[in-house]
Amino acid sequence: MAIWGLWVINKAGGLVYQRNLGDGLPHLTSNEYLVLAGTLHGIHAITARLSPTGTSSGANVISGETFKLTILLTATGTKFVLLTSLAENTADTVLSKVYEAYSDAVMKNPFHTPEMPIRTEGFDSRITAIMSG
Repeated sequence: MAIWGLWVINKAGGLVYQRNLGDGLPHLTSNEYLVLAGTLHGIHAITARLSPTGTSSGANVISGETFKLTILLTATGTKFVLLTSLAENTADTVLSKVYEAYSDAVMKNPFHTPEMPIRTEGFDSRITAIMSG
């Protein structure tokens, strides 16, 4: 089981936080991460409209052959995305803790502008603590 990466995507589809958490991910440029986040935002919006049984908040998990993306959509439209191994079963719990850290360290920070990149040391240190145990 492994957690490889964390993304925070704002309600407009912009990548506001990206962190690699494990070895094995290919090296991507900042622009490539921005494109991936925008694409995931679009896919998420499409999946929200595809539900045959009524309203849907969109995809919660997108799986590949060797990995999965677990998505937490907040009430404000911010998406928290965790890139993990297929066997990882703690993704929902981890994302809840990340959202709590975001609420405390970022949204309560008077110097942070909403929808802009997250550059808060307190958030980084909380993410490190969450991922280490």
